[in-house]
Amino acid sequence: MSARCFHFPADTGRFFSRFICLAWTLALLYCVFAARASAQDTYAAPADEIVANLAAGRVVIAVVKDAILVATLEDPIEVQTRPPIPVQLSSRRAGVILGPVEWFSPSSQQDLAQINRELPHLRAQGTGVRGTPHLGQTQEGTEAADIEQIGQGLLERLNEVVKDLHERISLPPGEPLEQLIVADFLPGYGPEVWQLAYPLKQSPERGDFWDTRVTRPVYLQFWPPEKGHPHTLVEFDYPPSGAGPSLLEMLRQKDPRLEKLCTSDPKMAEVAARLLDGQSGKIPAGDATQFLRAALESIALPKARQTMASIGFETGFEWILPPPPEPKRPGPQKERPSGAPSLRHPTE
Repeated sequence: MSARCFHFPADTGRFFSRFICLAWTLALLYCVFAARASAQDTYAAPADEIVANLAAGRVVIAVVKDAILVATLEDPIEVQTRPPIPVQLSSRRAGVILGPVEWFSPSSQQDLAQINRELPHLRAQGTGVRGTPHLGQTQEGTEAADIEQIGQGLLERLNEVVKDLHERISLPPGEPLEQLIVADFLPGYGPEVWQLAYPLKQSPERGDFWDTRVTRPVYLQFWPPEKGHPHTLVEFDYPPSGAGPSLLEMLRQKDPRLEKLCTSDPKMAEVAARLLDGQSGKIPAGDATQFLRAALESIALPKARQTMASIGFETGFEWILPPPPEPKRPGPQKERPSGAPSLRHPTE
């Protein structure tokens, strides 16, 4: 699983797989699944390689005076990295996938899953969840059946994709396969921010054959904050292991890149001060937008792509910085003619 890519077989039989994990900035997590055909089935078709590109980077959410701002910043580890992208789920709800978003078969040139495109339509019926609120504390809480329908729909889709993985896969302890961040505004209730983390579970069946599935997501509610907690930025990183300091922590530490922004403009200094004081609800959306765009730009790695969307309490979802155009996938390579020049056999 990687911004570089996942490789694994779609075929039945025995498979060889491996995960390589890299930490954020120093070395981002990625996983590679490589495949080989079953030695037990002489007539099995050749294994089909599958590539999954990751949406890797950070998501920064600001609940301000009159809107929810959802900003994302890519970590461009490889050419095939995808920026995390806010996906409109309704007029006042957006979701951001962190993890594998594009599943593709190079040999057949087929898209197996396009999670960002499919997300608005992934719904399960007849579900209900007891919410698990704030900051990693799994507690019984409020009903959120609509969030559960989205979460269960994504779970079912992920299981369709991973069902043919039968070799042992190692993820860091507590590391989910995928995350879904949901931000919304509910009239009569207010803003919400949820994190849904999707664990990968494997069970041995026989020999080195494993049953692979994605289990029910862990639901954590990060907004509204608990009573007495600050109203400030909510931030998520993928991969989560080894993530660098949050934007809020950089402000606290007076990171020179952000200090330059604040000292150059009194309005930006005021926004930063309100975020540090836990008073994001007093910041106008226009000022917060200007601050987030400039702040993320100042810490972005070269060629890192950004997106930003707003969920206005009155106006609903709208783009501030829309996602970049999707890259064109190269077509199938033509078979090389016999005797064509190569590095091993250049033209004499």
